[in-house]
Amino acid sequence: MKPKCERCGNGLAKDGQAFICSYECTFCPECTKAMENTCPNCGGELLTRPRRIEPATVA
Repeated sequence: MKPKCERCGNGLAKDGQAFICSYECTFCPECTKAMENTCPNCGGELLTRPRRIEPATVA
C-alpha cells in the first residue's frame, strides 16, 4: 500500500480512504475527484482502495 498520493504528495493513512487503478497507482479522495476518477498514468478507472485488516492477536 502506497503511503502518499501520487498527485499531491499528501500522506494516506493505512486505514484511510484512497483510490487505486488496476496498476495500483494511488491517489487521495480530493485528487481522485479532480481527475474525475480516471488515472492520469494509464487512463484506467480509480476505485476505492481495499483496506488491509490486521490479523487478530491470539491471547
